[in-house]
Amino acid sequence: QVQLVESGGGLVQAGGSLRLSCAASGRTISRYAMGWFRQAAGKEREFVAAITWTGVGTMNADSVKGRFAISRDNAKNTVYLQMNSLKPEDTAVYYCAADIDALRLDIRSAEYDYWGQGTQVTVSS
Repeated sequence: QVQLVESGGGLVQAGGSLRLSCAASGRTISRYAMGWFRQAAGKEREFVAAITWTGVGTMNADSVKGRFAISRDNAKNTVYLQMNSLKPEDTAVYYCAADIDALRLDIRSAEYDYWGQGTQVTVSS
């Protein structure tokens, strides 16, 4: 079993930045693809970004391209999401997830096997 714990969320003004962290325990995630998803109030969960187990390959949703960057530190068993130029529409609960059978990056939440509890990000205008 893998436990994922997100942190780093909070309230920020539009144009500001936040860095989310996802710390894993119970098992190393160094061979898992990892993803970030978000869910705004009243909306479905949506893909934000994903990263291969090596950290070389990444993929971002069109809505965050050029503003968000996913990275990982396998030695620390941690994945990050750097969020810059935040907009009010980025307000959501952000979740990290692990895909243990990843042959390629996936935007579908159903393909991920482990999930964190989420961290709230609120962007004020």
